[in-house]
Amino acid sequence: MTDLVHRERPAEGDPVGLLVLHHGRGADELDLLPLADVLDPERRLHVVTPRAPLVLPGSPGYHWYVVPKVGYPDPGSFRAAYVALAHFHFQLWERFGLGAERTVLGGFSMGAAMSYALGLGHDRPAPAGILAFSGFIPTVEGWQPDIRLSTAGFITHGRNDPIIDIEFGRTAYRILEQAGMSVTYRETDAGHTIDPSTIPPAVDWLGRVLP
Repeated sequence: MTDLVHRERPAEGDPVGLLVLHHGRGADELDLLPLADVLDPERRLHVVTPRAPLVLPGSPGYHWYVVPKVGYPDPGSFRAAYVALAHFHFQLWERFGLGAERTVLGGFSMGAAMSYALGLGHDRPAPAGILAFSGFIPTVEGWQPDIRLSTAGFITHGRNDPIIDIEFGRTAYRILEQAGMSVTYRETDAGHTIDPSTIPPAVDWLGRVLP
């Protein structure tokens, strides 16, 4: 068993990899669960959707960290979520006998930021891929990205996003690409949402990253 509340969508047979999807601010573990069959229609992967540990007074749903400013997580709550997710991922790897090299960390908005954090953390093993919908590489005291070329990236962001500006997506793409990481980037006219037009290329990308 794992410590964080979560949901799972099993693979059809033995999984070839793990896909862990982290929800956005004010949502829960059910929010991204429908993406499991959309991103993995052949059910090759075991998909897990954890719930963030933080509840904020006056705010609905669950949160990974406190937001003093978009792109700049509160260090204390960010670190607590980082540690909780690191332990959660380790428990999944131990349970399924699949390591980071067979895992894609994905998420939307705040969940994408946590996927970057755990996928690029200097004290974490490099995952096979990072799938970032409308997110950003966080700027936070005590954490710096450690970019490993064995990790692939898929970034998509909407030009009309009123919550997390498109420049966050462009900056993440630029940082990773200039470091030599293999990154697929899709920019659309969407707002703060997962644009359906980005799903087919994301499915193709997952098939390449976890063949």
